[in-house]
Amino acid sequence: MPAPLLLLLLNLDGALASSADVGQFAYQGFAAANLTLDGLAVVMPSGLLALANFTSQEKGHAFHPAPLHFLNGTTTNSTAVARSFSASFVFAIVSLVDGLSDQGLAFVLAPTSNLSSANGGQYLGLLNATNGTASDHILAVELDTIRNPELSDINSNHVGINVNSLISRQAKPAGYYGDGDGVFRDLTLNSRKPMQVWVDYDGQARQLNVTLAPVQVPKPKNPLLSETIDLSTVLADTVYAGLSSSSGVVPTHHYVLGWSFSLDGPAPPLDFSKLPALPYVGQKPRSKILYIALPLAAVLLVASVLAVVFFLWRRRRFAEVREDWEDDFGPHRFAYKDLFHATDGFKSRNLLGVGGFGKVYKGVLPASNLEIGEESVT
Repeated sequence: MPAPLLLLLLNLDGALASSADVGQFAYQGFAAANLTLDGLAVVMPSGLLALANFTSQEKGHAFHPAPLHFLNGTTTNSTAVARSFSASFVFAIVSLVDGLSDQGLAFVLAPTSNLSSANGGQYLGLLNATNGTASDHILAVELDTIRNPELSDINSNHVGINVNSLISRQAKPAGYYGDGDGVFRDLTLNSRKPMQVWVDYDGQARQLNVTLAPVQVPKPKNPLLSETIDLSTVLADTVYAGLSSSSGVVPTHHYVLGWSFSLDGPAPPLDFSKLPALPYVGQKPRSKILYIALPLAAVLLVASVLAVVFFLWRRRRFAEVREDWEDDFGPHRFAYKDLFHATDGFKSRNLLGVGGFGKVYKGVLPASNLEIGEESVT
């Protein structure tokens, strides 16, 4: 009895690999992933894959360790046929400088996982200054945040399809088409927000599609890029699937939260609830206590100032002007404040008459119950 077809299924803390030639895998975070890493690439304790950091003009790579058998048999004229594939990954470009970022990152299929001869900077760790030849057998989808005129970049926020070159075969500004209205919606690659990319190739139709959308938005029906290309003339029979990035002068992190791939079928969907969280960047949020205490303190301060002003105004209103002789013999009169209260504010009902210097009022001192007459000068 022939041995049954071997189907390998490995699921360790969100890392999944399957099929006889390991032609399918899914990483829900990378804490348990056995990736081939080099350069700046590192898996953080949280499970985030960081492809680049603040080291200038360096590069980082992360490759799925198992090679993929990409060419599938021959046609009647003995020409190899490229197999269909589907890839999906969630990434975030996080800069420490608002509105600026470093070079971007790329999904790559290459004949080797050793790209040590590639340059960093604008070359994204894919090729070097010779700009590639057909013998490189490289397909890349770049997510670029720097416009390099020497590479014919269309702007500083674009997605491109690259074949053995850093000059994109096709490129468009980053964004996606809404399924409901078909309207194009811009996306900013270095927004510090996670986004999802789908790269799909139909081997029979020889059609390569690239789609981009914010995380949690279902895959749009209309791709951002669609290119007719025969990858059997581009890629070698054995390829490695990887992610590549490089650093420049602006302090920037290139994070990958999850990644899946499949030959001859759709890539396994990523479960966003299992993906690691991005680290917080920016000023720490103020405590809720401060949001309550600061306005309250401001109100109390204003109230205190108003109370002092009222006290000074009232004190000045009832202030006594002392004659010079009173300094020697002491005061021999009632305080104006007491007289004001005794006459009930010099009300007209307490008016006794008009004297030589003004009106005369009667009043009762509250402390001694003594009735007095007071002349008010008008």
